[in-house]
Formats: sequence, C-alpha cells, structure tokens
Amino acid sequence: DADHQHYHDHQDACGKYHPGYFGKVGMRQFHLMRNRNFCPTINVDKIFNAAGPGVYEAAKNGGGKAPVVDLVKLGYFKLLGNGQI
Repeated sequence: DADHQHYHDHQDACGKYHPGYFGKVGMRQFHLMRNRNFCPTINVDKIFNAAGPGVYEAAKNGGGKAPVVDLVKLGYFKLLGNGQI
C-alpha cells in the first residue's frame, strides 16, 4: 500500500549518497542533447591571456580605443565578470 511506505522505506535512500551507487537519479528528460548546454566560460581577467601576445600592449598604447576580442573564435561563449583587467 502506497500510504504506508513512508514508515519503512527511508532506509533505501541512504545508499545513493555513497560511491558505487547505481540507479535512477534525478528527473527524466527525453532525448537529452548535451550540446545545447555547452557553454565554455572565461573571466574578464583572463581575456588578454586568451587573446594572445601583443593585444594587451596594443590596448594600453591604443590612445583610448578599446580592443575587440572575439571570444567565440577563441572557443568561449560566455564572459564572466570575475576579476579585474
């Protein structure tokens, strides 16, 4: 009877928090395509490291012009605001 299960089935949930657990976890999503969630990120303070050599010096000596860095071409899809330039 489903009404009386909660008296004795609380022990079953203990196993899933240990290594080697095998079973159903989470909610079903039919036809899951993981490439839709693919979104590599980069922090602001790492932009010039990814942009390559010479970009930072050109930006410092650019006379007030901001450098344009194409992050998608570098393989990043999202820019995070962590750190300082």
